[in-house]
Amino acid sequence: MFIIAGLGNPSRKYEGTRHNVGFDVIDRISEKYNIPVDTKKHLALIGKGVIEGQKVVLVKPQTYMNLSGESIRSVMDFYKTDPSGGLIVIYDDVNLDTGQLRIREKGSAGGHNGMKNIIAHLGTQEFPRIRVGVGEKPAGYDLADYVLGHFSKAEQERMEEGYDRASDAVRMILSGDIGGAMSRYNRKIE
Repeated sequence: MFIIAGLGNPSRKYEGTRHNVGFDVIDRISEKYNIPVDTKKHLALIGKGVIEGQKVVLVKPQTYMNLSGESIRSVMDFYKTDPSGGLIVIYDDVNLDTGQLRIREKGSAGGHNGMKNIIAHLGTQEFPRIRVGVGEKPAGYDLADYVLGHFSKAEQERMEEGYDRASDAVRMILSGDIGGAMSRYNRKIE
């Protein structure tokens, strides 16, 4: 079983913001594989289904970004899943160009507070993650204001392509080809 968690903030006012791209990728996967994510459980909205022959639980924590670990820990404990072989986390990254992906098998939080909280709650950073670029914060902007802001129309078009690539990367990881996903999607997009 795989837990696929997309990070974001609950409530309508955060929909479509840079910080909610994890939720947006989960929504894309939900549509593509017909897995409704509408059950309230484990401080999250979850949906259960099958992708590439693997049982999956799609997770959108409802704890707000900086407390995402509480929800993900609850899901991991309930399904008795080991993070290193059964968790994929999808989240935003201001150090990558808009729509660019960076897939890693493990690693630090890289300054992302949601990931810091997940690593603290799980006691490990040994799990795959897909970072989705939201573009670098312009000079003079407050980081919180930037990540809670919305995309321009041109940026949104690039993000839609990024969501499709992230969804495909998840499919490849589930089929056991994380190396192939990294090789295909970690390249700079033109």
